[in-house]
Amino acid sequence: MALSSKTKAVLLGPLNKNNPILVQVLGICSSLAVTSKLEPAIVMAIAVTIVTAFGNVIISLLRKTIPNRIRIIVQLVVVASLVTIVSEILKAYAYDVNKQLSVFVGLIVTNCILMGRLEAFALGNGPWASFLDGIGNGLGYGWILVVLGFFRELLGSGTLMGYKVIPQSFYDAGYLNNGLMILPPMALLLIACLIWIHRAKNKDLQETTN
Repeated sequence: MALSSKTKAVLLGPLNKNNPILVQVLGICSSLAVTSKLEPAIVMAIAVTIVTAFGNVIISLLRKTIPNRIRIIVQLVVVASLVTIVSEILKAYAYDVNKQLSVFVGLIVTNCILMGRLEAFALGNGPWASFLDGIGNGLGYGWILVVLGFFRELLGSGTLMGYKVIPQSFYDAGYLNNGLMILPPMALLLIACLIWIHRAKNKDLQETTN
């Protein structure tokens, strides 16, 4: 099924020009906390994408029946239910990763990207468009986490997905892992570099002053 230009913008926009982290500067806290290794970063990215997509669909289906005064409560209930399901699945099938993610799976409920999409998009659009918006924003958030997890684990621990990738000969020659890479401040610095590169390539996103 061919996608219209508007639908493509909804799905693909968050991957670049409207990225929730690089442009909107949302979801920074979790991106600092779960990206010291690649595996939990990937799992977190998938979890947020699933919750955002299906949360958008459910709220979109209910949007005409939700009283305005309790809409936030309804959104929280829907999201909390989805997060609970995701958390239980992780405990059952990826327990070690779930332990690495710690409380941050549960804190998806308060992720400002997720709540922002429910409030700004799902309440005013149909289920299909809302689903694509959730997928797009989840993937836009997720690829940043994967990039951060890749470089932080590689340079900080010399491994990827827990497997050693830097040859022992490098260490014998004097190479040392950069312990700073696995600390949250370095994640913040890497995000700043990604934002700088992104703004440099997208001149229209740069702020101008008179």
